[in-house]
This record gives sequence, structure tokens and C-alpha cells, in this order.
Amino acid sequence: QVQLEESGGGSVQAGGSLRLSCAASAFALDYYAIGWFRQAPGKEREGVACLAGRDSPRYSDAVKGRFTISRNNARRMVYLQMNSLKPDDTGVYHCATAVACGGDYNYWGQGTEVTVSS
Repeated sequence: QVQLEESGGGSVQAGGSLRLSCAASAFALDYYAIGWFRQAPGKEREGVACLAGRDSPRYSDAVKGRFTISRNNARRMVYLQMNSLKPDDTGVYHCATAVACGGDYNYWGQGTEVTVSS
């Protein structure tokens, strides 16, 4: 049973930083791809970052250069370092697993809320 639990969200001023963490149960990181998504009220869910195997991380244009996805398999943790935050980064952030970035994500965490104030 794959279990994912996000933490690290909060309220920050524009220009600030947050690091989100995704704690994974056993076997969760055996999936090839780990992604981070976000959703703001009234908006569609948006993929922001994905890490698959030994491939280079992928980022949406909106966060490229500001966000960094990483993982520590031994600790069963996935991270999203978010710098230079903007109000448009506000939303509920989820981590999820998939066979490949851009594929179907089958397991999701409950989400952690990020609010960026101008």
C-alpha cells in the first residue's frame, strides 16, 4: 500500500522560500517517477515538477529556475525546494507517483497548503 504525506506548507511573503516534504511508505519510491502538483481554488491542477529515475528533473515553465525537486530514497522522502515565491504559487501542493513523468499518477498525498502574500 503506497502512502504519501506532504508537509512543510505555510504562509510566506513574496520572495520567500519554503521546502515541502513528501514522506513515502515502503515501495512508494520504487515507482519510476515522483511528481509535485499544485491546485489553486478555481483552477485546474498543474504539474510543477517531476523526477524519474536518473533522468534530469522536469519543471513547468512557471517554476523553472525557482523550484528544485529531489529525493532521498534511504529516508523515503521527496522534497520540493521553492525559492523566490510569488503569489501565483499559492495553492495546495501534492506529491504523487507514476511510472513516468507525464503519465498517469496513481497515488497521491493529502496535500499541503502554500499561501504566498504580496
